[in-house]
Amino acid sequence: MADTQAPTLTDSAAKRVAWIAERQNKPAILRLSVEGGGCSGFQYKFDLAEGQEDGDLVSETAGVKLVVDPVSLDLVSGSQVDFVESLGGAAFRVENPQAAAGCGCGSSFGI
Repeated sequence: MADTQAPTLTDSAAKRVAWIAERQNKPAILRLSVEGGGCSGFQYKFDLAEGQEDGDLVSETAGVKLVVDPVSLDLVSGSQVDFVESLGGAAFRVENPQAAAGCGCGSSFGI
């Protein structure tokens, strides 16, 4: 994919990752990956990472890194990860320009 764009974090998401990482005594590195499943075919998975791996695409916002593996990157290229708090709870949300379908929970998508 020649026009692959690194996914990015919003300032709100970067602050939340930094807050979580500090409390868990880990580096401020969020790994975004995509797995099969969910109500729309694919689902997002978030983990704190110890570091980046070979082939990862990395973007940085306010000192916080977002890392994505090459397989997942094809599905989340150009996306933005946000942290949203509402009456329904608080969660990381992915604004994915490639997603043709989504679901109410916001953690699943289809292409």
